[in-house]
Amino acid sequence: MILRAEGVRMFYGDFCALDGVSVRVDTGEFVSIIGPNGAGKSTLINVLTGALKPSGGTVRFKERDISGIGPVRLARLGMARSFQLVQVFPDLTVVETLQAAVVSRLGRGTRVFAWLGRDSEVREGALEVAELFGLADKAHTPAKHLPQGDKKLLDVASAFALYPEIILLDEPTSGVSTRDKHAVMEILVSASKRLGIKSIIQVEHDMDIVFGYSDRIVALHQGKVLADGPPEEIRANDDVVNTVVGRKAGAFERGA
Repeated sequence: MILRAEGVRMFYGDFCALDGVSVRVDTGEFVSIIGPNGAGKSTLINVLTGALKPSGGTVRFKERDISGIGPVRLARLGMARSFQLVQVFPDLTVVETLQAAVVSRLGRGTRVFAWLGRDSEVREGALEVAELFGLADKAHTPAKHLPQGDKKLLDVASAFALYPEIILLDEPTSGVSTRDKHAVMEILVSASKRLGIKSIIQVEHDMDIVFGYSDRIVALHQGKVLADGPPEEIRANDDVVNTVVGRKAGAFERGA
C-alpha cells in the first residue's frame, strides 16, 4: 500500500465536506474517484496532496504522515498533482513549461525561470517528457496556441516531469473532445509505465473513461464513501448507478 487515508473528516466552519472517509491506493493501481457535485471529491484530493490538513483522521504516504504537508514538500517525497501551468503561464512554450517542472525536480532553487534554456540537463529532461507525450514536434509552440487536447496533455506532462511514484490527476480529459479523450488516456497510461510511475489517482466525470481505465473506483456522496471496488462491482451497484452514474452502468465497457 502506497497511500492510505483513514477516517478523514474535513470541516469548513459547520459544514462537513468529508465525514470519515477512508481510501487506500496500492502499488500498481489506477484508482478513479467519482461523485456528484458537492460530494467531496476536490476536498479529498486537496487532503491527499497535502494542500489541506484534515480536521480529523490521518493521511499516510509510504507510511509517513503527510497531513497538511503541502504539495511542494510532497512532490519531493514522490507524489505529484497535475500543475495546470498552461493556465498559469500560457505564453510559455511546451518545452519551457516542462523545464519549469524539471527545474523543480532537480532542486535547482527558487529562481525557476532563470534556469530555462541555460541548463542542458533541464532541457534534455523536458524534451524527453515531451517525446513521451507526443509533444516533441510542438516543443517551441506557446501553450496558449495548442489544441485543447494537447493543452491537457501538457498539464499532465508537467506533473509527470517530476518523476513521481504516484500522481493525482483532476479531470485529465475535461474540455477535450469525445474523439480525443481516449487518445489522451492512452498516452497518459503509456507514459506512466515508461516513467515507472507506480500508481495513478484521478477525479473524473466521464464515465466512459472511469470504467474504461480504472482498476478500482471510489464513489463519494455527501462526504462519505458510497462504494469502493473494481469496475464490475461498481457497475452492478444500484446505489452508485442511481446516485453518481445516472444512466445504465452496463453501457460502460473498457475501450467503449
